Amino acid sequence: MAENIIYCYSGSGHCLDMAKKIARIIGDTDIVMMRSFPAVTDASHAKRVGFIFSCMGGGLPGDVEEYVKAIRIAPDAYRFAVEQYAGYLGCGLRKIDDIVHLDYWDGISNHSTAIWLMPHVLTFPPTTPNKAQERIDRKAKEIGAAVRLGRKSEKRPPKGAAFELMSKGISASHAKRVKSFKANDNCVSCGTCVTVCPRNNIQLVGGKPSFGTNCIGCLSCVQMCPTAAIDIGNVTRKRERYPNRQIKAAELSEKVIHID
Repeated sequence: MAENIIYCYSGSGHCLDMAKKIARIIGDTDIVMMRSFPAVTDASHAKRVGFIFSCMGGGLPGDVEEYVKAIRIAPDAYRFAVEQYAGYLGCGLRKIDDIVHLDYWDGISNHSTAIWLMPHVLTFPPTTPNKAQERIDRKAKEIGAAVRLGRKSEKRPPKGAAFELMSKGISASHAKRVKSFKANDNCVSCGTCVTVCPRNNIQLVGGKPSFGTNCIGCLSCVQMCPTAAIDIGNVTRKRERYPNRQIKAAELSEKVIHID
């Protein structure tokens, strides 16, 4: 068993990229994916237990809150969390803190991958994808060093009560929005969308993706498609995708990734 565990939710690869970089700094780490129920919930042996996730609609992605409640952590383990967000921190870090009582937490602003809502270039602070990646790399080094040294945060994450209400509203709308998902002429029937969907909500019918209603809005299918073949209505047709180029689509579907 690895000395450290990082639980990670990643829709477009950016959080997984950060998790891998932090894991390389602290060493001997299992990254346990939380896109579905985690394969490892007994973390009672781990010296450090971390949570890395994206802000989704102001809150936690998918069923991450329930997954975290199922995880067992030793009383003396060091606990940390990192959130990537577009324009606001939201309530996700506070929800994690309420469950596991974090020793250290941090956040990093990044481009939005909610392509149905806005082009990622309009998010705050404005920057290019390359510069955003440089910021991920730089921040991962800072956080990794802090975790390795056992740094403690001076205060708890903000509550973000208004964002909790917003998150519930946006989450409830995903099943309706998925009716607007469709494949355009770029589709090559590769099946990447089927593989990366955490809810098994997509299947190929006649060589084209068919979308069910069990959608959590992660947009992995939209962002990770190698030919930008999936649109959400007409709004995304001319909008640039923003997957992490250092992460392969297949990695998102792995249950556990070990980093020495």
